[in-house]
Amino acid sequence: MNTVKQRIAIVGAGGLGREVLMLLLQINQATPKWEIVGFYDDAPSAHPTICGYPYLGTVDHLNDTETPLCVAIAIGNCAAKTDVADRLLSPLLKFPVLVHPSVLCNPEQKNHFGEGTIICQNCILTNNVTLGRHVLLNLACTIGHDAVLGDFCSLMPQVAVSGCVRLGAGVYGGTNSTILQNKKVGDFTIIGAGAVVNEDLPSYCTAVGVPARIIKQTA
Repeated sequence: MNTVKQRIAIVGAGGLGREVLMLLLQINQATPKWEIVGFYDDAPSAHPTICGYPYLGTVDHLNDTETPLCVAIAIGNCAAKTDVADRLLSPLLKFPVLVHPSVLCNPEQKNHFGEGTIICQNCILTNNVTLGRHVLLNLACTIGHDAVLGDFCSLMPQVAVSGCVRLGAGVYGGTNSTILQNKKVGDFTIIGAGAVVNEDLPSYCTAVGVPARIIKQTA
C-alpha cells in the first residue's frame, strides 16, 4: 500500500540537524512517512548540500512557503530554539512530533508530547510524562513517571530525569546529568554534563558537579 509522504524541512544545518536527518530516515525505514526537502539555517552553508540534501535558505524564508510544510527545529540551544519557533509564523507551517522507532509509545503509558518534540533513539519514557512544545530528548534519555518538562527543554544524551521532576521552560541538561526525584528546575537553567541535581534549582542559572552547585546566575 502506497503512503503519501509529508514534506518536512529541518531548521539547523549543524551536527544536530544531521542527527535529525538520520532520525527521519530511520523513521522512514520503519514507516515511509517523510519527504525531506532540505535544510534551513540563518548561517549560510559552506556547501550547497548537507548529507545530500539542499541548503534552502534562512529561517525567515520558511514563512514564504505557499504549500503546507512540516518543520523540525534541530537546535539544542534552548534560547535559540525559542527564538526560531517564535519567528515561524506562517499558518502553513506545522511542527510534528518525531519519535524514533526504538522508543515505546503505547496509549496505556498516558504520555503527552507537545508539538515539535523530538525523541531520539533508545529513549525510555515510563508513564504519565508530559513534554512541552519543541522538547528535545537526545540519545538514550530516561524520563520517569509523572515528570513534566516545559517548552523548549533540551536534554543531551543519557540524561536521567527521575519521577515527579518538574523542569521549567528552556532547561538544558548536559550529557549524562541526573535530576533526582521530586526536584524542580527553573526556566532556562543549564545543568552541566554529569551533574546530579539533588536540590531544587532556580531559573536562569548554571549548575555543575556532584551534587550540582550553582556557579553562575544570569538573571
